[in-house]
Amino acid sequence: MISDNQKFNKTIQPNSAFLSDLKIKLPEFFAEDGSFDIDKFKNQLDDNNINVQSEGYRLDFIGKGYARRQAGEMPTTVIVPDKKQNMGEGKNSKNLFFTGDNLEVLRHLQSAYTNKVDVIYIDPPYNTGSDGFVYRDKIEYSDDKLKEMFGIDDDDQVERLKSIQEKSSHSAWLTFMMPRLILAKNLLKDSGIIFVSIDDNEESNLSLLMEEVFGEGDFVNRFIWTKTSTPPSLSSKSRQTTEYVITFERNQSPLKKYFGSNNNNLDASLLKKTNSEKLIVIHPNCARFKFIQKGNLDAGKYGNIKLLNNVIINNGKNVNEMKISAHTVWSQNKVDEELKNGTRIIFKTKSLNPRYLRQRNDNYKAPNTNLNKEEAGVGTNESASNYITQLGFGSNVFTNPKPVTLIKYLVQMVTYDEKDKVILDFFAGSSTTADAVMQLNAEDGGHRKFIMVQLPEKTYKVDRDTGKPILDKRGQKIPTKGGKAAYDAGFKSIDQISRERIRRAAKKIKQDNELTLPENFDGSFKHYRVVKPTKQILEDIENFDPNGTDLFTNMVDSFSSSKLNVDGNATGEQTILTTWLVQDGYSFEADIETFYLGEYKAHIVENHRLYLINEGWNQDDTKELLNQLGTHQLDLQSVVVFGYSFNIAELRELEIGLKQLDSHVNLIRRY
Repeated sequence: MISDNQKFNKTIQPNSAFLSDLKIKLPEFFAEDGSFDIDKFKNQLDDNNINVQSEGYRLDFIGKGYARRQAGEMPTTVIVPDKKQNMGEGKNSKNLFFTGDNLEVLRHLQSAYTNKVDVIYIDPPYNTGSDGFVYRDKIEYSDDKLKEMFGIDDDDQVERLKSIQEKSSHSAWLTFMMPRLILAKNLLKDSGIIFVSIDDNEESNLSLLMEEVFGEGDFVNRFIWTKTSTPPSLSSKSRQTTEYVITFERNQSPLKKYFGSNNNNLDASLLKKTNSEKLIVIHPNCARFKFIQKGNLDAGKYGNIKLLNNVIINNGKNVNEMKISAHTVWSQNKVDEELKNGTRIIFKTKSLNPRYLRQRNDNYKAPNTNLNKEEAGVGTNESASNYITQLGFGSNVFTNPKPVTLIKYLVQMVTYDEKDKVILDFFAGSSTTADAVMQLNAEDGGHRKFIMVQLPEKTYKVDRDTGKPILDKRGQKIPTKGGKAAYDAGFKSIDQISRERIRRAAKKIKQDNELTLPENFDGSFKHYRVVKPTKQILEDIENFDPNGTDLFTNMVDSFSSSKLNVDGNATGEQTILTTWLVQDGYSFEADIETFYLGEYKAHIVENHRLYLINEGWNQDDTKELLNQLGTHQLDLQSVVVFGYSFNIAELRELEIGLKQLDSHVNLIRRY
């Protein structure tokens, strides 16, 4: 697990991730030893009369090779489930929240979520000098190893590479961003899109970097967001009122349309509890029923409306006029106008809560590049701060939060007609993206899912070498420059605030949409912490001899949340299993069955992979497993073993027995 990945990472080169991607797309140009056959490739270009561009430009910066190498590395952390959250309020949620380094989280997600994400929105550090960004990743390799990795023989070049550490230069920022964007691209579907917020300081560099990662032809737009109407008078040159949202698609498609105008009203509820009760008549064939195609509806009380007459339904439409009494957002005149223009009233469930669906072709209009209040209904930093206050947070808990309306606009722009999309934000910050996704689902009945990632950045000062808090003369923790308000409010790390924002936002959404909230509204999340093993565990792993007869005592327990010094009440077995499932391509919703061989506890996932993690395996367990496989009580493709829990004799016996079966079952050992 950790040891295997560390060994793999030692072999990674700057071009490893690129070659791996190329091998998937063009396997016919790779030799048996894994090398790329450039001559064969050139011959194919010549045979097909393809012109090759001989001149061009590219983005170069100190650390570029190192950034490419990082994109190809395996994770060296484990995924620790938050048992309290995941078995409590988040038990039935399909939303995910990861606490940890987003580069490590993106590495973990490569197997299970490649080509699974529809929309990515990120608001990375802007590298302004005042936002606290410095390049934190320590380049701990020896000078000789760095020369070997990057094919350099100049000591000055090595020093230049190492010089980006703890810096906020353009090169440091680009080295930080590049591997994250490469891994993010892998997660996007072919039809996926990424939005990145940025200001003038790195906008030009970001555009060039994204062209390199995604391709120059996949650029979509450079939206201009009005972030404030009252900029500070700090410059004699200009007063900055705007920022940008750089937008790229995974694969540019001329057929894909984005919906700009009236995006909040394309598919929305017709009810609002604060409006007056009205009598509404829906003309024949203007209602659509999703839960019934043919039959009758009797007059009476349904959910939050009163049906005043019997209605005949055929082919999912109302044969006769339909009279309802409800707290509606439209008057009868407005209903008549909308129905005349092709809008239809839809009833998705038996509760008959009405929604209106406008015809896309009649109302389609591409979005403007200006994202402001007047043209797009998008708010500013000030409106975002006011909203945060409404959620019960004190002032200045969040620094320059993005307004929910901005991210709602962007997400709605591309998910207006497919409302079950997956939205990822790996710079979650104040979790505005999660709030926006939940609000959209409440408004249009969608089932979009969010994945949030946030570093557990402390709101108090920490010694970088020891990891311990820095104390004042009274022995009290010292808040960071921008974290005092959050610290005083009881939040000791940014991820705590981020998760609490989701909870409070969901509560407000439920209160504001009491009458119209869709069934199965998901206002929670499952929580996982991505954690580095302790120094002691790493030392034990380094000293372990897989061919020896000695076993570690309680090695499994070393990966429990308590031994890893994080909250969550997870056992070591749960941590190892969760980490492996994602590595093996299973989602966090995978079907996991607890399985016993005698008294030995194991796990079967989706009926074809058996995980053996715990200590205590013996000969009788091997015999019973082979018996169940031989008599077809079990139908497995592979058995995955936690090598530290098994001695070499047990493993060999199990391996030989599995090979002797008619239906060969693969044994996978992990360390």
